[in-house]
Amino acid sequence: MRKIERQRKGFSAKHNALDDFELLDSSRQADDFTKTDTWRVLRIMGEFVHGFEVLSRIGPAVAIFGSARVSEDDKYYKAAMRTAELLAREGLTIITGGGPGIMEAANRGAKLGGGLSVGLNIELPQEQQANQYQDIAILFHYFFCRKMMFVKYSLGFVIFPGGYGTLDELTEALCLVQTKRILNFPIVLFGSEYWNGFVSWIRDVMLPSGYISPGDDKLLQIVDTPEDVVDVIMSCLRKLVRKLKRDRSRIRR
Repeated sequence: MRKIERQRKGFSAKHNALDDFELLDSSRQADDFTKTDTWRVLRIMGEFVHGFEVLSRIGPAVAIFGSARVSEDDKYYKAAMRTAELLAREGLTIITGGGPGIMEAANRGAKLGGGLSVGLNIELPQEQQANQYQDIAILFHYFFCRKMMFVKYSLGFVIFPGGYGTLDELTEALCLVQTKRILNFPIVLFGSEYWNGFVSWIRDVMLPSGYISPGDDKLLQIVDTPEDVVDVIMSCLRKLVRKLKRDRSRIRR
């Protein structure tokens, strides 16, 4: 306690303000009781419980990510819609962020393909309008709860061109696959024109610098057609099915 007081006095003296530490500390405090950390935990638990209850029934799924800013006539919008349609025809549920752009295209394609269309939307300061092509829509307040649902209930990620949010989802999956927190999980990048520079930077800068291990640069696959996406995803899923059958056979013995 004395150490904390000394630190506070030192900080305040340095900045000529007795209340500096208190001011910084108070900036983390909520304005009302329902926003304090204790109540925040309950809200987090609620988002997890609701997500688990709803998504546990959607069946095998693939998540599709990409920019919310592309229009209906954009080539990536059309490609995302076709990709989702083909995956849905293979019996897969399609999960997106539930917003416009690539997300809308994928949800739309899922319905065209006769599949289940799921959107996991997020509350943002700039309102992200939910698209109209969702059979199931869940609204999240916390990004980390939402990301947990994408990873837990998807068998793979398909990443179309996008911005920081798209990169966030991509690197989350990369880290989990790299550390073997999730296994047999394909990460497919759509559009070599957009992604080649990113993948080259990983291979030519990150890898030689020793910041990732040999093989980590091969965790991504780049494709340029919806058909190639389906080939990669279904090939990985067939391998996963064979592995699960072998594991089950060993258990029975």
